[in-house]
Amino acid sequence: MPAQDLLSPQAMVTSNMTHFSPTFYLTGFPGLEAIKHWIFIPFFCMYLMAISGNCFILIVIKTSPRLHTPMYYLLSLLALTDLGLSVSTLPTTMGIFWFNYRSICFGACQIQMFCIHSFSFMESSVLLIMSFDRFVAICYPLRYSVIITGQRVIRAGLSVILRGPVALIPIVLLLKFFPYCGPLVLSHSFCLHQEVIHLACVDTTFNNLYGLMLVVFTVMLDLVLIALSYGLILHTVAGLASQEERLRAFQTCTSHLCAVLVFFVPMMGLSLVHRFGKHAPPAIHLLMANIYLFLPPMLNPIIYSIKTKEIRHAISRLLGLRKANATSWG
Repeated sequence: MPAQDLLSPQAMVTSNMTHFSPTFYLTGFPGLEAIKHWIFIPFFCMYLMAISGNCFILIVIKTSPRLHTPMYYLLSLLALTDLGLSVSTLPTTMGIFWFNYRSICFGACQIQMFCIHSFSFMESSVLLIMSFDRFVAICYPLRYSVIITGQRVIRAGLSVILRGPVALIPIVLLLKFFPYCGPLVLSHSFCLHQEVIHLACVDTTFNNLYGLMLVVFTVMLDLVLIALSYGLILHTVAGLASQEERLRAFQTCTSHLCAVLVFFVPMMGLSLVHRFGKHAPPAIHLLMANIYLFLPPMLNPIIYSIKTKEIRHAISRLLGLRKANATSWG
């Protein structure tokens, strides 16, 4: 049998079969197989920028004692979250590009969707905590060092790490007990809960409602609280005496505000496409999912490197030190 037949959904599965632990098949980039090697280039660059950029941010913060403050501990947590999100999709996406390997066993699919959704919820929570940090810094600057302490940041970080994964465990585990039938083909190059659940042959009302409530009480609630914190920040900034003070106060928020927009705008776009774009071309769903998962990890290191003066200075010192060491060894 030719290799291409092995990869077609019709050859891989039959519609009247039911599976309790199936093998799914990742579509990847339908209709673009002929230019797959060209698509690989931008995806490889995005992965390279995301992984190297976030690792570099972590190294800069760790090697710069001046950045050992609560604000930059939170930035480290954001970089770790972005790193985890990038690594979660890396194996299957690169497997399709390099080896044309599209099948994924049910257990691996569960682990991947658990990691993707967990890191997404974690990023939302980290952005919320960072917004509270900016709120205290601008609205209560004299009490900042008392309210925002290293111990409280650690506690908040632990709650962030545990909230998403613990809440996801029930619906991810429940997938194991569903029978699946029909062509077991997923439309992305990675596993998402909202796609896998549509392939189940039984009533999935609980998973659908639980997933909706989970998004509402985590991501949507985080977004509302972030918007509320920025409303209070704008109110405080508007009350400052001089325009220079207002500009300086608002500049401390620009990096975080850009990170919020980069994360939540693609997420809302993807949600709208899933809810109301059922008849939209598959390429639209594919594009929105890839933007949502790849854009924040790639852009956040760039945003904080450009917009945050302390990070720029730390990078300059780090690069200058390495250049000096290289010169001395030479």
